[in-house]
Amino acid sequence: MLTLFIHIRILDLLDIFFVAVLLFTLYKLLKGTAAINIFIGIVAIFILWKITDALKMQLLSDILGAFISVGIIALIIIFQPEIRQFLLALGTPTFLGKYGKRFVFLSHWFKTAFETDIDPVVVACQHMSNIKQGALIVITRQNELQQVVNTGVIIDAEITSPLIENIFFKNSPLHDGAMIITKNRIKSAGCVLPVSKKKLPRYAGLRHRAAIGLTENSDAIAIIVSEESGHISYSTHGNIRHNIEMATLQQKLTADLGLDGGEKKEEAKSKSVSEFVKKD
Repeated sequence: MLTLFIHIRILDLLDIFFVAVLLFTLYKLLKGTAAINIFIGIVAIFILWKITDALKMQLLSDILGAFISVGIIALIIIFQPEIRQFLLALGTPTFLGKYGKRFVFLSHWFKTAFETDIDPVVVACQHMSNIKQGALIVITRQNELQQVVNTGVIIDAEITSPLIENIFFKNSPLHDGAMIITKNRIKSAGCVLPVSKKKLPRYAGLRHRAAIGLTENSDAIAIIVSEESGHISYSTHGNIRHNIEMATLQQKLTADLGLDGGEKKEEAKSKSVSEFVKKD
């Protein structure tokens, strides 16, 4: 026993740790989807293969080994959406922001600010919420979503609350689609978004499902105003938070866009906007 312990290197412990982190990350990505059952089945077959190999059960070990080696290609096809989401998360600066507490020493280096005038967006959401006017607003970050932008009508206009409200007015031809805001400009409207296959509450409509579908596959932020209740929802990383207050909306946009390190005058401006929204 002592000899076995002596032969365990620090690199072996790191190897075990990284494998555990990888498996846990995969589990978190697949949790709540049909793919989790396939993942558990594959892990079970792999463990069984290792056991049969250790017990020198040659025939069964060869069969399971051939199944696993050939199955790699099948796995890539089966888990294509999950693999894409995982690689997308690793390739975006917001990954470190999401796990900032675990990577404090790196998060400052990779922190990115996406300059966006969020005040007109907050004011427009408040007005549309008051009159129960449905809306779906997408704010891009690293990924500019050009393929989604091309599905709508190009506007390329300054961000103003009257323009946002007019686009989502019930009689407007663009009110059913999503608005895309990129590089502090309203890039397009009436855009078609991918729909999530997640199980959602009954009160969540098509706009909520589309918002989750987009944020599952990109680093974008989606804001939804419910046409039925007037409640505002906020979606990032495939997750959604329902019925948030105006102050919370402004705080989350400020944090997720990396604008919380602004100057005092910007903070004063945001505060005045919040007061205006409450008063209005």
